[in-house]
Amino acid sequence: MKKFLIKVNGTQYEVEVEEVKAEVAPAETKASAPAPSSAPAPAPKPVEAPTPAPEGAASVKAPMPGTILKVNVSAGDTVKKGQILLVLEAMKMENEIVSPSDGKVAAVNVAKGSSVNAGDVMVSIA
Repeated sequence: MKKFLIKVNGTQYEVEVEEVKAEVAPAETKASAPAPSSAPAPAPKPVEAPTPAPEGAASVKAPMPGTILKVNVSAGDTVKKGQILLVLEAMKMENEIVSPSDGKVAAVNVAKGSSVNAGDVMVSIA
């Protein structure tokens, strides 16, 4: 046993340390690699391209990146200016996306749970 005096924050401590003989560690055994899976991984589903807006249609774009919580309209619905089209969650806040004009919904390019980036066309109104 060895004795040491250690000073911590102005307080002195007497510490006894037992010396342990150094032993050689057993050789490390290599684990066998897992057998490769014979089934290939499924191919990712193709992403649907947004429906192009008809000429002269108003595009309702995402103001910021987020997740669609609710879609209130579908293609063919008639909407009024200011009507809530969908709800976008961004930065832990729910944002109501409203129709910029009266018209008929030409295309809805998002679904509940889908993610959008700023500027993505979510709804087209003819």
